[in-house]
Amino acid sequence: MTKKPSGKCPLCGGNKQQGKTTFTVDLGFGIVVVRDVPATVCSQCGADWIEDAIASKLEEIVDNARRKHHPVEITTLST
Repeated sequence: MTKKPSGKCPLCGGNKQQGKTTFTVDLGFGIVVVRDVPATVCSQCGADWIEDAIASKLEEIVDNARRKHHPVEITTLST
């Protein structure tokens, strides 16, 4: 993955670049943690933006975790 600039952060004015983030969801009965999620990340404040296609994959992971009803689900996103 290349680290090309993606513009300025609307929150702090820092530089946005391609990177990875961790996505977490609290389901009430448990949590889901997805690591290594491709995202655009601000190099200054750490804010992140996830593309729609990646968000759809995350929704599938969360729905699957909800069906399993485990108190903790930790995974890595495979793209």
